[in-house]
Amino acid sequence: MIKLHRMRKLFPVSTTAWTGISMAAAICVTLVSSPVFAEPSHAIAMHGEPALPADFDHFPYANPDAPKGGKVTYGLPGTFNSVNPFIIQGDGVRGLNDLEVGMNVFEPLMARSYDEPFTLYPLIAESVETDAERSFVEFQIDPRAAFSDGKPVRPEDVMFTFDLLAEKANPRYKRLRDKISKMERAGERGVRFTLDPELRDRELPLIIAMMPVLPEHAIDPENFDKSTLEPIIGTGPYTLSEVRPGERVTLTRNPDYWGKDIPSKKGFDNYDQIQIVYYRDQTARFESFKKGEIDIQIEQSPFANSDPARWAKRYDFPRAISGDVKKSTFESALPSGMRGIVFNTRRPPFDDPKVRRAIVNLFDFDWINRNIFDNAYVRIGSYFDNSVLNSQEAPASEAEKALLAPYSDQLLPEILAGQWTPPSSDGTGRDRDFVRNALSLFEDAGYKLEGRQLVGPTGEPLSFELMIDGSDGEMIALSWQKTLALLGIRLNLRKVDTAQYFERRKRFDYDALIHFYSSSLSPGAEQIGRWSSVAADAEGSFNFAGAKDPAVDAMIDAMLAAKTQEEFRAAVHAYDRVLLSGFYVVPFYFMSEQRVAHDADLAYPQKTALYGFQLPTWWRQSAAKQ
Repeated sequence: MIKLHRMRKLFPVSTTAWTGISMAAAICVTLVSSPVFAEPSHAIAMHGEPALPADFDHFPYANPDAPKGGKVTYGLPGTFNSVNPFIIQGDGVRGLNDLEVGMNVFEPLMARSYDEPFTLYPLIAESVETDAERSFVEFQIDPRAAFSDGKPVRPEDVMFTFDLLAEKANPRYKRLRDKISKMERAGERGVRFTLDPELRDRELPLIIAMMPVLPEHAIDPENFDKSTLEPIIGTGPYTLSEVRPGERVTLTRNPDYWGKDIPSKKGFDNYDQIQIVYYRDQTARFESFKKGEIDIQIEQSPFANSDPARWAKRYDFPRAISGDVKKSTFESALPSGMRGIVFNTRRPPFDDPKVRRAIVNLFDFDWINRNIFDNAYVRIGSYFDNSVLNSQEAPASEAEKALLAPYSDQLLPEILAGQWTPPSSDGTGRDRDFVRNALSLFEDAGYKLEGRQLVGPTGEPLSFELMIDGSDGEMIALSWQKTLALLGIRLNLRKVDTAQYFERRKRFDYDALIHFYSSSLSPGAEQIGRWSSVAADAEGSFNFAGAKDPAVDAMIDAMLAAKTQEEFRAAVHAYDRVLLSGFYVVPFYFMSEQRVAHDADLAYPQKTALYGFQLPTWWRQSAAKQ
């Protein structure tokens, strides 16, 4: 993908000589008396080479002959009072640049292929260039690229977006901008990013490539950080045509969309209109699906995890019986991710890892799986379970041990040996050994039973609150409440609506909550926002646990610095072992099968992507008859 020894014209405007030149390259320069540069490429992969050649026609999991037309209605959780999805203020709308339903209004510089671990292909940028050290990245903008108002995308728009979002949007954009030491125009259509040598990592060029591009000519920077219901112009295939605050938005196809014929978009964006309806309650969303008010009900995926009993027993409503609703399943190679109860370590008693470990040992998954889920699930034993990134498949390698050596005293021996599994019971709900083992861990943390209460070193009874989103997770919480009560631990359940849930989560205002950390085959910079020390106190970050652990930070750095697949896997395994040893989450369960119920008129490509089904590639069959 990256070749250092390609000769280019002397002194081009778009690059600076000598950046990232290796010793071998320096020898080459001496021999031919000419500067050596990296080579522009059609694609960039995190590790290894892109799977598709420069002349690829379409992504393998898209149908380039899919008919265009018709309308689809999605149902998403939450509400909104702003159509600016980039800022902290207010509740931003989902679905405009969304991994689940598509980059409909705002597009990144390059498009991700979900049939590879982490590879990007042309979109707004028609080529990408970097060096072996990834000390810079340069993009050449496709001359066809345009905003929905017809204005062309310029290098200045790219640079404007980075500065605007760094100053006015979510703090994660500033953290990204801080890693860029210089942005400059490179020729007529290029933009070049020189990366800070102290802050850069090997993933940074790909993260930059996944940034959206906003129009400098159509944005008021002064007021960009304020909630608004005025649509923002993007480069995507749809424009925001109707807004009903808190309820729904309508997206209408742009007939002049610039990118409809480029390979990374063939077979995508097949509807003339997309409507997105927002629900504060999961039950209300399913009832709307039953009535045909929304077209898709995701039961099991990286974005949703519902009661498997519903899939088995509750599709007996009229539309399902008549065949107007179809149930489809998909297989993916995705890691399980981590779904579970997250402890807020900013608050006692969860600031004590010994207490966290003891509480983890009082989650009776076996009873829950048998009595609530009809044994449909498998227990999660790793943040990357069901994949080659699972650290508990084997003992730590020498490479892992070297990474973990400065922090070995905080790792459980069984986790280091690859032998740890979450505690199990006999599934009866009356397993005394299960409870006794947990009590032993509580005693090690300084707690003891006094009568029917478990009290800590200060004499205070152990109690905490679990915040849940409506009824989502309520059955599990009630079951856990009973198990905790066996040791005199009081669990208070706090049910809030979705809007309040997201607001309190943003401010870290909870003792514990239920969350799903989705995972990919190429975990990287997103882990900074989830687990790093720098994100622990950043309002709006995804570090819900409040983790501030130098070992976690070091393993994230190692992942981002890995140059080979072997180095990368060692770093991820070490990272997994550190997170497991921190007992930040009570692990729940996973299912490798993805389940989607949908209007029977909707169809999808025969090939499923490595990451599973991809809604932006679906289409309406009746559109072919129009």
